[in-house]
Amino acid sequence: MSLSLLGVNHKSAPIDVRERLAIAPDQLADAIRSLVQHPGVHEGLILSTCNRVELLTEHESASDVRAFLSDYFAVPQSTLAPHLYEFREDEAVRHLFRVASSLDSLVVGEPQILGQVKESYSVAREVGAVSSTLERLLQSAFTVAKKVRTETEIGSSSVSIASVAADLAKQIFGSLKGKQILLVGAGKMSELAARHLIAQGATGILVANRTPERAQKLAEQFHGLAVPFADLHQHAPKADIIVTGTGSHKHLFNVRDAQEILHKRRGRPVFFIDIAVPRDVEPAVNGVDGAFVYSVDDLQQVAAENLTARSEEAAAAERIVSDEVSRYQQRLQTLDAVPGILALQQHAEQLRLAELDRARARLAGLTAEQQEAVEALTRSMMNKFLHAPMTGLRKSANDGDAAAVDIIRRMFSRDR
Repeated sequence: MSLSLLGVNHKSAPIDVRERLAIAPDQLADAIRSLVQHPGVHEGLILSTCNRVELLTEHESASDVRAFLSDYFAVPQSTLAPHLYEFREDEAVRHLFRVASSLDSLVVGEPQILGQVKESYSVAREVGAVSSTLERLLQSAFTVAKKVRTETEIGSSSVSIASVAADLAKQIFGSLKGKQILLVGAGKMSELAARHLIAQGATGILVANRTPERAQKLAEQFHGLAVPFADLHQHAPKADIIVTGTGSHKHLFNVRDAQEILHKRRGRPVFFIDIAVPRDVEPAVNGVDGAFVYSVDDLQQVAAENLTARSEEAAAAERIVSDEVSRYQQRLQTLDAVPGILALQQHAEQLRLAELDRARARLAGLTAEQQEAVEALTRSMMNKFLHAPMTGLRKSANDGDAAAVDIIRRMFSRDR
């Protein structure tokens, strides 16, 4: 059985590749269910965010997870191959720990990724795709992420993608005071973007979402106004900043839409913050005079300025991850010794009981107190005899000495 993590992220693949692999939240359960139905896959989880799509699996060595990725998304393997990375065993554990701890994020230290990993884990559990191996691994990842955030300052000055987007808006307009915002999509990222834009001076909020109730709920948080999604283009010219974060697989704004918006705005610029993958705004819109379009990849330029400031904290976090990867492997090795220890104890106990049974006739004349003494004596002798081999098994397992574990196990096995 093998543990592997296969995927693409913002560093390995451009956005036009990532958006071909993106999975909408309401499709994630079906995708995970399909993954664990792939031949040879025993457990699986898919993490799909705007910056990454990763498949974490425990599978038989002959299983071809790359083929699943290609077939499920109908993208040729030759197209994906230059952008894919794959980690196995210890390196898969390390990568997952780094992702959950936000060390592999576009903006190091951003807090959203841990929630996204937990959400994927929750969906995978609901469809029965997570069992002992991934359960143990993911719980460890959550613990490591908490430790990194508690023991370092990596999150103290962190900025999310949403806050980076707000910084970009401020660079474009100089000041956001009095600027109008249209949120297209009522997800967590849209909410965060709104909070950061308002904190920097933006005012009126319009919210358009395919589910009207969610639009209404988000609008109420900011004393804004929910508008029908069908009337999106009617309301768009009112906004200076349009934040899009939907799960649409089609562009919501194309060049013609942008031209009409600018015409109705009498030439006043409009800023599209497109944090969706696949993108909601046609890239060519950026070529329209007065329209500014920034995708998630464009946010990296601002994020890079923050990386330097947090480099020392990131280094400390990396050391925590490395230590925790070693501890995780030690725990797994110790678990490998448990069946041997249990078998050894059971075998010794059977021998002890058999000898007592053999001597039962000769012990019949003993008082109850004397029989208890014999029972205690034989049990004590058995435990002292087992102490050395059991200690040896645990130490060899902790040291990763599989050969020694096997030798000790066979020395005390009745089947040797």
